[in-house]
Amino acid sequence: MFYNLNKSLFLLLSLSLATCIAYGQENDKKEIDVNFLFNYYTQDGDHAAVTGGKGTQDLQDRATEININIPLDSVSAIFFYSHLNVYTSASTDNIDSRVSSASREDVRASMEIGYNKEYNVNHQYSVSAGGSTETDYLSTFIKGGWSVSSMDHNREVGINASAYFDTWLPIFPEEIRGTNNAVITTNKRNSYSLSTAYSQVINKKLQASLLFDLVYQKGLLSTPFHRVYFAEEDLPKIEKLPDSRWKYPLGLRLNYYINDYLIGRFFYRYYSDDFGIEAHTADIEIPISITQFFTISPFYRFHSQTKANFFAAYQQHSSEQAYYTSDYDLSGFSSHKVGLGIYYSPLYGIGRMKLSKNKLSILKGMEIRAANYKRSDGMEAFLISLNCDIRILANKRQ
Repeated sequence: MFYNLNKSLFLLLSLSLATCIAYGQENDKKEIDVNFLFNYYTQDGDHAAVTGGKGTQDLQDRATEININIPLDSVSAIFFYSHLNVYTSASTDNIDSRVSSASREDVRASMEIGYNKEYNVNHQYSVSAGGSTETDYLSTFIKGGWSVSSMDHNREVGINASAYFDTWLPIFPEEIRGTNNAVITTNKRNSYSLSTAYSQVINKKLQASLLFDLVYQKGLLSTPFHRVYFAEEDLPKIEKLPDSRWKYPLGLRLNYYINDYLIGRFFYRYYSDDFGIEAHTADIEIPISITQFFTISPFYRFHSQTKANFFAAYQQHSSEQAYYTSDYDLSGFSSHKVGLGIYYSPLYGIGRMKLSKNKLSILKGMEIRAANYKRSDGMEAFLISLNCDIRILANKRQ
């Protein structure tokens, strides 16, 4: 059923994209911004949660994103977002004993459509809704946002809220299906978040932003096919986590203009939750302008976190525990991510293509980003992405 939903949603995404492009071709007064992102990600390690905290974490993910912004007039626009992941995972293939079974490959598709408007010169609001689907879950969501800036645009306050409503189709490990260990109390999960941001231009060179999020989740927060092995038992149980969770991230972002060739972008985030995890994340990126149209951006990210109260490694849990997991994403670890971005955006674009008698598509710029990721528990990953910025406009403006 969920696979058919995937195919149907992907068809809907394709039709929606074609509709947006056709809309732009029929309206000579609108400039449409389209962004394409293609991403490849691969990882490996030896702590798969599917097999109780040990075993391969080999995974390859190929993702495509499409973002479209269509102005309706000088102050309002509709926007459309679609995302498609096709991934192959050796760890999820171990849910059962059938190697290269359907669990090894999966597709995740999502879409979002929304509306934003500026009013009273310095106010803006947006609303959107969408959904996503995968083999074992179906999700819908709604979002809303509001921001206000000072008359000189040196200060801005923004508030965003979202609500996600997820339904699981539980898949249990093969050896415990039909037993008392394969039981869940609900297949629903709801997530609510409230994000606030305050931005301030401090001087001609420095801009700062303070960010705070409040996140609450309720329902099935564990993953039904994650095994947990106990020291005194042969048969595993499925992961069991509390049915609610609060998260409290706090961030600080600084953008510093060094000179005409260098800009420093710094970000720090402190995170805590009622699972017992505390984390620190620091990012630095230094865009370097080689020419007016060509920029390279080396970047580095460091992350460190403590383990959740109920995490333990393979066969280290006690049957007396109320909650338990061997998912190393909830363990204590540190990680390093280092990479490079290359952006090229000439004044008149990279290339152009005629769409109709009065419409032209211009490739405004392209960016390639690649990064290597290493975690202290042994997991390693590599990712590379290609981002293309396109503008569709009337020929008469050229």
